[in-house]
Amino acid sequence: MIQSQPRPESFGLPSDTGGRDLGIFMPMANGGWILSKNAPTLDGSYDYNLKAARLAEDIGLDFIMAMAKYRGYGGETQHWNTSLDSPMLMAGLAQATSRVKVWATVHTILQNPAVTAKMIATLDQISHGRTGLNVVTGSYKGEFSQMGAWPEGVDHDERYVLATEWIKGIKALWTQDSVTMEGKYFTLDDCMSNPKPQAPPFLVCAGTSKVGIEFTANEMDALFLSGGNVEELAKASADAKAEAAGHGAKIRTYSMMTVVFGDTDEAAEETAAHFRAGFDEEALHGMMRAYGFLDSEIGKENAFTQKARSTFMTPHVLGTPETVTARLSEIFEKTSLDGLMLIFPDYHAALPTFGEKVLPILRERFPSRMEPAHG
Repeated sequence: MIQSQPRPESFGLPSDTGGRDLGIFMPMANGGWILSKNAPTLDGSYDYNLKAARLAEDIGLDFIMAMAKYRGYGGETQHWNTSLDSPMLMAGLAQATSRVKVWATVHTILQNPAVTAKMIATLDQISHGRTGLNVVTGSYKGEFSQMGAWPEGVDHDERYVLATEWIKGIKALWTQDSVTMEGKYFTLDDCMSNPKPQAPPFLVCAGTSKVGIEFTANEMDALFLSGGNVEELAKASADAKAEAAGHGAKIRTYSMMTVVFGDTDEAAEETAAHFRAGFDEEALHGMMRAYGFLDSEIGKENAFTQKARSTFMTPHVLGTPETVTARLSEIFEKTSLDGLMLIFPDYHAALPTFGEKVLPILRERFPSRMEPAHG
């Protein structure tokens, strides 16, 4: 029998007390998040990620997170055709760091909940309580059918039924001596999993549909949102938090942002133009197929295509450190976002600049509140 467990409100993050959480999306697949043959070469190697993680910790960022990817987008750049395993990568980086939070990604349709519970509990022990789990319900049919793992007949909404069983089983295994559960998709019979995490791992996902937000409200601690501008992000964050409140829950909201520095704003714009000039059209087609777009739609202009044709796979800010600081500040001032996960064309080159010229100002402008004294 599964016993419900209350979710904690504190995770040792600035957002616990009103600050903003800042971290990086690990470059664990070749090409990073720019679809261009003119972008800096990111090989997705462990050594590159190790240096990036240590820089993130050294400059004072709050978390590092790695996606899980099993099939790339191809094209001239062979984009994401090489990628590391997310929990394995984060275990290595947990050992190589001491403070920054380490969040790994697992796809619900690929891993049994008992296996996942064990993996994340191990990561928790390696990191001494710094771990988190990014839950992906899965929508990449070609990525999973190549290994015979695509569940036919399980549509978008039904994947959240599966994911709910999955995460409930994991939470139970993290807290109970023995778990028996007979669900539609998973069965646990007097199932045991030790060791237990020393504290509940931070749980995050990116489902923004109605059922996705309901799943987040009931089971997760944070939600990643997408939005092309400040107004869209403000509405998405407010709507998600209101939906969660309707379920009696409180969630944190994050978004992703690619940062391109330049000595001048014009220089940063020129860098972005250089990326666009090397746009990998075939890799875009591979991405669209992975996201379930029909081949017949490829080449037709729509919002998705137009955004990707900038070569950036996420919203982005361009400019001097001062301009970047102003734009990130505007995002936090005008939205209820609790944090940002940052992406850079070259992490090794950009992280020291971010740490020296941007991060201290953001910390000063958006400080964590001191906890009130008791007694």
